[in-house]
Amino acid sequence: MATITTKDGTQIFYKDWGSKDAQPILFHHGWPLSSDDWDNQMLFFLSKGYRVIAHDRRGHGRSTQTDIGNDMDTYVADVIELTDHLNLRNAVHIGHSTGGGEAARYAAKAKPGRVAKVVLVSAIPPVMLKSEKNPGGLPISVFDGYREALAANRAQLYMDIASGPFYGFNREGAKIYPGTIQNWWRQGMIGSAKAHYDCVAVFSETDFTEDLKQIAVPTLVMHGDDDQVVPIADAAPLAVKLLRHGQLKVYKGYPHGMLTTHADVLNPDLLAFIKS
Repeated sequence: MATITTKDGTQIFYKDWGSKDAQPILFHHGWPLSSDDWDNQMLFFLSKGYRVIAHDRRGHGRSTQTDIGNDMDTYVADVIELTDHLNLRNAVHIGHSTGGGEAARYAAKAKPGRVAKVVLVSAIPPVMLKSEKNPGGLPISVFDGYREALAANRAQLYMDIASGPFYGFNREGAKIYPGTIQNWWRQGMIGSAKAHYDCVAVFSETDFTEDLKQIAVPTLVMHGDDDQVVPIADAAPLAVKLLRHGQLKVYKGYPHGMLTTHADVLNPDLLAFIKS
């Protein structure tokens, strides 16, 4: 099992498939999942000749269930240690949901030559929480509800999210995949309840406005207009306005977990952007 040990002693699990001479793509997963959420994309891009890498964020998946460092700056510091360890250059960084925030902040901080392009999918930037500066955001009661439900019965919360809003399985006429629900639940339950609880504040309150302004490479923002987890109106259109070289692609009727439910559409779009 491949891991690195960070400066504070946390073990970060990662997968690294393909030729080390190929252009690398690093995938950043969402809450409360793991690198396994990228299996479809990793196999797709591996078959196209890319080197594909994905890690389990601290407190998630097979990485250390630390009770410290559950904040965006530490998550990104872990990514910096990983990319330095692997000496990744000219890499494409693709982040989903909370991982989109992580990818954005990493790209804003990365050393010259490390990042070639960025993709933010159903991502949390600029900021999710409603405030005077962000009147269109979601109220704190939504995120307090996540914390309350997680503390009361995490296993049931994760089943409810996966079988409902995450993949749009609560929509009339939706084709439901029980294995997809079970796989989401499995990934979530492997991780740390403490880290996942702390991460609710991370994905709701972290402001990525300045990070987006700092990203100097081409950035694709992909979002479904039926995203019930990160509503599109307060995310993708605002993010793309802050980017120097951003482009927005909206998917009609697609849910938050569209990388899974509509991989047959998104994977070729990702490939086209990377090759462009």
